[in-house]
Amino acid sequence: MIALRKVFSLGRDNRGTMAIETALIAPLLATLSLGVFEVSNIISREQQLQSAASEAGEIILAAAGGSGITSSDLEQIIEASLNLRDDQLTIADKYRCGTAATLSATVPTCTGQQVYSYVELTLTDTYSPVWTHFGVSSPINYTVVRTVQVS
Repeated sequence: MIALRKVFSLGRDNRGTMAIETALIAPLLATLSLGVFEVSNIISREQQLQSAASEAGEIILAAAGGSGITSSDLEQIIEASLNLRDDQLTIADKYRCGTAATLSATVPTCTGQQVYSYVELTLTDTYSPVWTHFGVSSPINYTVVRTVQVS
């Protein structure tokens, strides 16, 4: 009977419990922390691109005030101002006839209606969260499109 009590008393020994619990929980907490950090980076990058698109819209409106600037020059100005790479920004001239619902890439022939001019800018970027390096998911592609009426 005494021998059985000694064997079962091992179940009441609490030494080392904290080390075992920490070993089980620490990787989970580290993974959750890393996930929260990466999600905040993803949201932050989206916000940066939205802010850049707003600033680019302001630059387009300022340039449209009669300066006669070309789309390629405008693209270079915006890229320099917002610290963007050449492949991150595209600018296209668009046109609309009167109250038409769609925009055209060429100047339409409008009979008795005014032709409106637009500049469409597209910002693109890619963010690779750390988990993509372990084969989980894929990089996140961003595309922000703004259309600014210039006349």
